[in-house]
Amino acid sequence: MGLFDLVSKCMCISPKVGENSSTDEGGPLALNPLETAVIFIEYQNEFTTEGGALHDDVKECMEDTGMIDNSKKVMDAARELGALIVHVPIIFEKGHLEISNKPYGILAGIKEGELFKADTWGAEICDAMKPSKTDIVIKGKNGLCGFKTTNLNFILRQGGVQNVVLGGFLTNCCIESTMRNAYELGYKVYTMEDCCAATSVGAHKAAYEHTFGMFSVPTNSNDVIHALSLDK
Repeated sequence: MGLFDLVSKCMCISPKVGENSSTDEGGPLALNPLETAVIFIEYQNEFTTEGGALHDDVKECMEDTGMIDNSKKVMDAARELGALIVHVPIIFEKGHLEISNKPYGILAGIKEGELFKADTWGAEICDAMKPSKTDIVIKGKNGLCGFKTTNLNFILRQGGVQNVVLGGFLTNCCIESTMRNAYELGYKVYTMEDCCAATSVGAHKAAYEHTFGMFSVPTNSNDVIHALSLDK
């Protein structure tokens, strides 16, 4: 079997939402809560809430996946079952000095629009996904990856985490970047299709169908809750 065949096989393992996810060995998905962190990326008002600067861009995809309701459901269940809940917001100080004076790409839009500015409503985690006192909120995310500019890896290693479950914004940007890095750091990565959203349904589905299976086990909120429950 050549490299192309192997890559194609990886990209074809994505289950449809509603189907049961499975491990690489073909058995049912099972997760030990004490070794699992469920990581919620950028559930901030700029994205999630009417009036947020980017809400209209992601609203259609959010509604298509039902991501807020699904994320809230898995967050509450995972917390109750003993998994570590981690929130990873992106936040910049006034002036967005963390970003280059000559930015390009997505960070240029963030700086120009003064988005996700510290101590503003837009940067706050939305009401539905507010952290509890047992959750961890990661600080220092100024780029696309949840690991690169933060202490996320340190927190996970300290907690004995082996499994990383991802949800959030944007499917083909910060989710994918964090997914790739978690994979290369040696975590077993699971990405919940129905807990993510992008700026279009097409972009979201393309990432899920063609990328997720290369760097994670594609799954959904119901299967993650079931998998965490098997160890109880």
